[in-house]
Amino acid sequence: MKVHVGPVPEPELEAAVVAAGAELSSAEDANALVWFGAEPSRFAEYDKPGLEWVQLPSAGIESWVAAGVLREDLTFTSAAGTFAQTVAEHTLGLVLSGARQLPAMARATTWQRPEGMRSLTGSTVGIIGAGGIGKALIEMLRPFQVRVLAVNRSGKPVLGAERTWPADDADGMRELLAQSDFVVVAAPATSATSKLIDAAALETMKSDAWLINIARGSLVDTDALVEALDAGHIGGAALDVTDPEPLPDGHSLFGHPRALISPHTANPPHLQMPALARRVEENVRRHMAGQPLLGLVDVAAGY
Repeated sequence: MKVHVGPVPEPELEAAVVAAGAELSSAEDANALVWFGAEPSRFAEYDKPGLEWVQLPSAGIESWVAAGVLREDLTFTSAAGTFAQTVAEHTLGLVLSGARQLPAMARATTWQRPEGMRSLTGSTVGIIGAGGIGKALIEMLRPFQVRVLAVNRSGKPVLGAERTWPADDADGMRELLAQSDFVVVAAPATSATSKLIDAAALETMKSDAWLINIARGSLVDTDALVEALDAGHIGGAALDVTDPEPLPDGHSLFGHPRALISPHTANPPHLQMPALARRVEENVRRHMAGQPLLGLVDVAAGY
């Protein structure tokens, strides 16, 4: 099996290919491509006869969908699940920050206990998009004895969740929003999930519930969120991703007493490459052995 890493060579990914037992090659001779270091618009330069499989470097593939370069007759895999543990750790931190009112205390300039502090233990956590990150988060939540509600694409029960609804079940989504003390958004960014959390969704949430978004900013209507926070319709929001991103300097969310912003750092850059290299090595081994690949992209679904 011949594998090309590019358009920009990356030694750690190339080492992973060799460790899996494959041969590094030029793009012209490769039957597998590990994409790294360039925008999807350049993919046509590398889409050669004989190419069987393309490994993408990120979990979200919306830029590839937007570029229109994915095709059904070529196998694509994303990094979905590769960074699940790291992102779930950050998500747990955001949930706990909301529960204990850390954003308000971090901004305080006087010795005053904030209102609304609660225990995470025994609360209800709703996870919208209970894939790799969601499942890792459920494991981390076990010591807190929380009740978990979940939404995923299929509606197939998620281990550790009391209820699981399919993504197209509007009544199930409303029930999750209405019952959850913490709503975690972890779904992929597609045309179907754009502004999934809109004004109506925010109005359905509890008045003291926290919204946690570690997916993509496009899943939340930012203007509606600011209005909900200003009006006290929800307890707060902790966001690792925003729309727009980066969030402009001076945006009201930065200084909002019930908001916490982290600059898309749930998956720290220095941890990304080792994790991606492990995924590349595993998938190269699987491809050579004729086994199912991890992170298989559903081109029609867009993730």
